[in-house]
Amino acid sequence: MAQSVLLTGAAGRVGDAILGGLADDHEWRLLDRDPPTEDYPDEFIVADITDDEAVRDAMEGIDVVIHLAGDPRPEAPWKSVLNNNIDGTQTVFEAAVDTGVEKVVFASSNHAVGSYETDERTPDMYRSDDDYLLDGTELPRPSNLYGVSKAAGETIGRYYHDEYDLSVVCVRIGNLTKGHPPIDYERGQAMWLSYRDCAHLFDRCIRADYDYEIVYGISDNDRKYYSLERAREVLDYDPRDNSAHYDGEDQVVPER
Repeated sequence: MAQSVLLTGAAGRVGDAILGGLADDHEWRLLDRDPPTEDYPDEFIVADITDDEAVRDAMEGIDVVIHLAGDPRPEAPWKSVLNNNIDGTQTVFEAAVDTGVEKVVFASSNHAVGSYETDERTPDMYRSDDDYLLDGTELPRPSNLYGVSKAAGETIGRYYHDEYDLSVVCVRIGNLTKGHPPIDYERGQAMWLSYRDCAHLFDRCIRADYDYEIVYGISDNDRKYYSLERAREVLDYDPRDNSAHYDGEDQVVPER
């Protein structure tokens, strides 16, 4: 069943992947602080996520919010992180509760747990039979202030779920690339998320029933250190791509 979805930060890379795969599957309302540079067939609102009134207006009649907006720079300064990624996220959750939104999908990041990748653990983490997989139950260990803001966003989501019974899923997005990551970039191979799997994952976030969840957003890569178990179990996520299916020139995807 199609849902009415507000997509914040719609003009970014994750938004591009989602809309590229799901444009015809739901009723979209798009929000970004910058005017669009291309034609979108859906309603496009130019607003900042720290603008309480504009965000509330954008959520009227919406079933699900996918919150992508924020400063995506790994080395973003604290002032920008605080304003855009933390205050902005709290504004989105508060508006969702006030306007009767059913679900909020929060775009978290691998940077929220980046410090698990210590010099001692890498490269041992990159193996197909790894018995050490981060699964969302571990405490955050941010690797930068951007990661701090994503860990804070997950906690904000936890509060709004517990206090207001809002359904919240936090997706710790890995290495999203439109093409295959460089074959010699082992970390990128381990946490690769294809555009196709990204769209499918967020579609499941829109459609599935859940309370509060933290899941990892990667494809079904042979060599990974993030677990897909929770995403499969709760969201019915069924990724099709794998960074190992690559012949040096083109991605090779098994038929189903």
